[in-house]
Amino acid sequence: MVRISLAALGAVAMGLALASPAHAQSCANRGTLDARYCDADNDLLADTPSDKAQQKNPDTLVFSYTPVEDPAVYENVFSDFLAHLSKVTGKRIRWFSAESYAAQIEAMRSGRLHIAGVASGPTPFAVNLAGFVPIVAMERHDGGVGYTLQLIVPKDSPIKSIADLKGKRVAHVAPSSNSGDTAPRVLFKDKGVEPGKDYEVLYSGKHDNSIMGVVNKDYDAAPVASSVVDRMRARGMFKPDDLRIVYESAPFPRTAFGISHDLAPELQDKIKQAFATFDFKNSKLAKEFKDEKGFKALSYKADWADIRTIQRDTGIVYTQDGLSKLKPD
Repeated sequence: MVRISLAALGAVAMGLALASPAHAQSCANRGTLDARYCDADNDLLADTPSDKAQQKNPDTLVFSYTPVEDPAVYENVFSDFLAHLSKVTGKRIRWFSAESYAAQIEAMRSGRLHIAGVASGPTPFAVNLAGFVPIVAMERHDGGVGYTLQLIVPKDSPIKSIADLKGKRVAHVAPSSNSGDTAPRVLFKDKGVEPGKDYEVLYSGKHDNSIMGVVNKDYDAAPVASSVVDRMRARGMFKPDDLRIVYESAPFPRTAFGISHDLAPELQDKIKQAFATFDFKNSKLAKEFKDEKGFKALSYKADWADIRTIQRDTGIVYTQDGLSKLKPD
C-alpha cells in the first residue's frame, strides 16, 4: 500500500463546476443528483454508465477513510483490509488522507478517489455530488450498524439536560456533520433549545477535538458520535468517568463504505467481494473497532432516510455551495 497526499491527488478547487455541459446527462430521472448522473432505477444513487468507454478500471485504486480522527492512525488500522482488497481485485491500493469532508468528496467527484468510508452526514453530499455508491457499513456484535448522538459534558458539570445548555459554549464538529451539527440543530430545537441562538456554537473540526475539549473543559458540552466516544475511551485517551452523557438520540447509520459509480461492473463486484470475505475478526480493524464484527450490506435509500430529513429540515441542499460549508469555520 502506498500513501497518497491531498497534493498528490491534485486537489480539486472548490470552484469546480457542478455540471458542465460536457458532463451533464440527459435522463428521465435523477432526483437530487447532480446533472452529471442519472438514476433510472430510482434508488437515489448514480447509475453505472451504460457506455463502457465511461466505465473505469484503473490499475491503482485509491482508498480513503473519513477524516473523523487522526488519518495516520487509521492508515495503519486499515492496512490488513487494504492488503486483502489488493489481493481480491488484483489492483495496487493507495491511501488518501482526507483533510476534510469536502476534500474527500471533491477527490471522488474528480475521479481521483475510487473507494471510501464516508461519515454519515457527508454521505448524501458524496452520493449527490460525487456519484458515491454506499455498499456496506461496519456491523456491531448485536447486528446493528448504527450509532447515536451523545451530548457529553465534564463529569462535574452542572448541566443535567439539553435545557441547561442555554448560555453555554458548546462544541459542534463541523457544518453537515450529522451527530456533530445537523442532528442537534433539529433535535435540540424540538426540545426548546436552538443552537447558535440559545447557546454559542464553536466548531472544533473533528469529533475527537470536541471530546477532548470537553474532557479538558475547553467547552461546556458537545454533541458527538457515540462510536467515536467509545473508540477513544477504549484507547485510553480519557478516563471512563471524565465524561457524563446528558442526552442520547435514537440510532443513526454509521460510516458508509462504498465506491465511485463509474467503476466497471466487474471491478465493483470484486470490491464488494473484498468487503464480504475480509477476516475482520483477526484484523487490526477488530482491535480498533472493538464493538464491530465485520461489514454488512446497507441500503442508502432506507438507512439514510432520517439523515436526509434532518438535512432537509436544516436547509441543507446538495450543491457546490452546500459542499463548501462542510469545511469548519
